[in-house]
Amino acid sequence: EVQLVESGGGLVQAGGSLRLSCAVSGGSFDDYDIGWFRQAPGKEREGISCMSRRDDTTYTSDSVRGRFTISRDNAKNAVFLQMNRLKPEDTGVYYCAAALGCHLEMSQFRSWGQGTQVTVTV
Repeated sequence: EVQLVESGGGLVQAGGSLRLSCAVSGGSFDDYDIGWFRQAPGKEREGISCMSRRDDTTYTSDSVRGRFTISRDNAKNAVFLQMNRLKPEDTGVYYCAAALGCHLEMSQFRSWGQGTQVTVTV
């Protein structure tokens, strides 16, 4: 069973940057598309970005497009989320998860990590 572990969260001022990492182990990295999700306080979890393993096509939500960039390093079995020009509304717990395709519903993503907290202050 594939396992995912997020890291890289922290406290940052608005306008700053963070780079989140998602380390993948216990399975074949090439078998899954990896997505990033976040859950803000009092809100439902939402999809942020996903990257296809087949052709590196990326999918990014409107709320972060132009500021967040997803990438994957096959040699390191890792997926990254570069977050620039952070805003207070980006605050939340960020998760990565695996699926057979980025087009799938959130409920079909599996092997959720424990999450990493991102807090953006004004």
